Amino acid sequence: NEGDNDSSLQPASEGSGVIYKKEGDSAFLVTNNHVVENQNGLEVVLADGTKEEAELVGSDAYTDLAVLKISAENIDEVAEFGDSSALKVGEPAIAIGSPLGSDYANSVTQGIISSLNRLVESTNESGESVSINAIQTDAAINPGNSGGPLINIAGQVIGINSSKIASSGTEGVSVEGMGFAIPSEDVTTIINQLETDGKVTRPALGITM
Repeated sequence: NEGDNDSSLQPASEGSGVIYKKEGDSAFLVTNNHVVENQNGLEVVLADGTKEEAELVGSDAYTDLAVLKISAENIDEVAEFGDSSALKVGEPAIAIGSPLGSDYANSVTQGIISSLNRLVESTNESGESVSINAIQTDAAINPGNSGGPLINIAGQVIGINSSKIASSGTEGVSVEGMGFAIPSEDVTTIINQLETDGKVTRPALGITM
């Protein structure tokens, strides 16, 4: 959730996240970059309704991931990542988050793994390219679910919910059950770099015409 103690700031957007690490006095959580980009303040609402001021540790627009840091004072448990490379099409998938914002916080939807390794490319609000080699699921994912976990039957995080297709084609054909999550294997690689450097460094080939 975007917000701040400063009364001059107003909530601009809401999303979901996963607390994955507790270290000393701090706890770290992962969410989508598009949930927190261009923020002037960040506030995290825990599952019990407790609000914590958050600090942006780092973000990566290309994979649509961001890491936040909050106080660990009210954090007892953290999520465990599963092995997304071991997933099989047809196995159960459960999405947790706050569809349509905090009024529907802690909603759970169930589906299956519909497909693996779907290339999902888009452009974010800042005009930057987003490219995800995604897990496709038919668990209901709606605005506000972004950044929340997709978990397996053992309760392990196998992906971070990122987007869905609601309509397709020039005629706007309505589509259902087309949600996409960033695989946990990719998530852990990116968040380790964000924790260390605050960004992801990639090689680039500088050729122009």
